[in-house]
Parts: sequence; structure tokens; C-alpha cells
Amino acid sequence: MKKVILDLQVRAVERIHQRYVLLRLTAADPLPDMVPGQFVEVRIDSTPATFLRRPISICNVLRDENELWLLVAVVGEGTRHLAQLSVGDSLNCVFPLGNGFSILPPLPLHQQRVSPSTPSPQFSPLLVGGGVGVAPLLYLGAELSRRGFQPTFLLGARSGGDLLLLDEFQRYGRVFVTTEDGSAGERGFVTQHSLLKKEHFDMIYTCGPTPMMKAVVTYAQKAESTCEASLENMMACGLGACLCCVEKTTEGNLCVCKDGPVFNVKRLLWHE
Repeated sequence: MKKVILDLQVRAVERIHQRYVLLRLTAADPLPDMVPGQFVEVRIDSTPATFLRRPISICNVLRDENELWLLVAVVGEGTRHLAQLSVGDSLNCVFPLGNGFSILPPLPLHQQRVSPSTPSPQFSPLLVGGGVGVAPLLYLGAELSRRGFQPTFLLGARSGGDLLLLDEFQRYGRVFVTTEDGSAGERGFVTQHSLLKKEHFDMIYTCGPTPMMKAVVTYAQKAESTCEASLENMMACGLGACLCCVEKTTEGNLCVCKDGPVFNVKRLLWHE
């Protein structure tokens, strides 16, 4: 998939949480094709402390509005600068980068316009996320819904106030939540939700903190479900040159930014 370097215009900056902002970006020309699970490398201008670009997952793509969403966790100098952007500002981005989620089964050409109101009963996907890891799952859910499948989202957080973009997720499928303090949904971790005891899912996609994803992988293996995980290793270049995001796999050391960030979990060594 062709990579581009574009100056995107900020259409909106939404503070959805004290630690998170949603950037809605657009361009003069149609945005390039993007796959759920890919990411953007953003250049941070006007500060000498951010020489390297920042990798941010593609949160959603609205084709009719020619709009790209980035969910930004405000954790350091670079992301604080992004949170301070204003409508009309320009943001230089390299994208789309990496390999995304696979959407099974493949979409036949004659079904390109399947209505989301008629979900397929033959494929049951579960999307499990926590923290800023929910970001790529929104676009994935949107694409699954567009293809006529009904995604089920299982989202975890410390408390109800930390759950992100719930209204958006509910547009595309069923939403279940867990919180560690029990203030929303079921108390506990995502892998403890009662849903997992009641239903079987053909495909499980996950993104979030590594301990959470490893627990999801363990569940998927016991349930004999295909599973893909989007890794959040530290990435600097986004092109596989700096080697700071290397992950040990069944095929040796691979760069998460170039060979991932999405991996079928059978390629990972988490089960050993």
C-alpha cells in the first residue's frame, strides 16, 4: 500500500477525557486507502524536544467527510503539543504505515455495498481493547459493519470515566464493558466478563496493554478462536530502520512497525 506524506488540516480537536484528545483531520484531496490497524507517524513542530515523529493508530476514517481520526493519549511533550492544536492548524503525517487486521472472510466484489443492517450470521468477531488501545478497534468495527458483519466490542478501563468513545462504538455493534472499580459494566478485567462464558467468537482482535492482550490470547487459545493482536511496542521511525520496536516471533526478530503492528498470535512467543 502506497505511503504518502501530507500536511493534513485540523478540522476539530475534541477533549474527550483529561488524558485523551481526538483529532479530526482532513485534506484538500481524497485521503489514501487505509486498513484498520495501520498507523500514522506525526511530525511535532515548534519544539526542540520532539525530534522524532510520533506513531498514532488510525482511529477511524470517514470517507464521505474525507476525515481521518487520531486518538491521542497525552503523556509527554509531543502529545501535549498535539493536544494544543487548533482548528485550521496543519499537521504533517506519514501514512498509512504497517500491516493491519485481516477481515475474515474476504469480501466478494459483488458484496462491496452490503448493508450494515443485515449482518452475516456466518462470522462472529470480538474486538477487545483497553486504554488508548481501543483506537484501532473503532475503525475495524466500522469496516466490519460496512461489510455486513456485526462486531461485538469488549472494552476495559479502570473506571467508568476512563471508557472512551462509547457512543461511537455503539454505532457499529454491541458494546460490553468492564471496569476495575465496578463503576461501569462488570467489575474486573475484560477476560473475566460473563459474555465470554456465554458466546463463542470465530475471530478475536485485541489491542491494549500487553498483560491484557496476553490474557486475551490465552482465552482465545482455549476457545479455539483465531486471534490477532496489535502490538504497542515503542516505535520511532515507523519504517523498520531504527530497530527499537523489535519483537521476538516464531520467524525470528521482527520490526513491529514494518511487519506489524498486527500479528496473528500464532506468530508470537507469548504462549511459551
